[in-house]
Amino acid sequence: MFNVTLLDQAHVIFDGVAKSVILPGDEGEFEVLDFHKPVVSSLKRGEIIIDNMGFPIARGIARFYKDQMIALVEL
Repeated sequence: MFNVTLLDQAHVIFDGVAKSVILPGDEGEFEVLDFHKPVVSSLKRGEIIIDNMGFPIARGIARFYKDQMIALVEL
């Protein structure tokens, strides 16, 4: 399990722990799990899936480092 924070410009959309996060990266969809290597990726229109909960986005950026994922998105 790792910490996940999903934000837009005005609100915290999700703040909690997750086993899995699937992201719509610019180069394709990818999944982040515990102990994933550090990554920063821009995000395209699609859906962020946090443990089977979907959050549609227009675009954004995500960073995973030391079991902490932060995604800043536009809805």
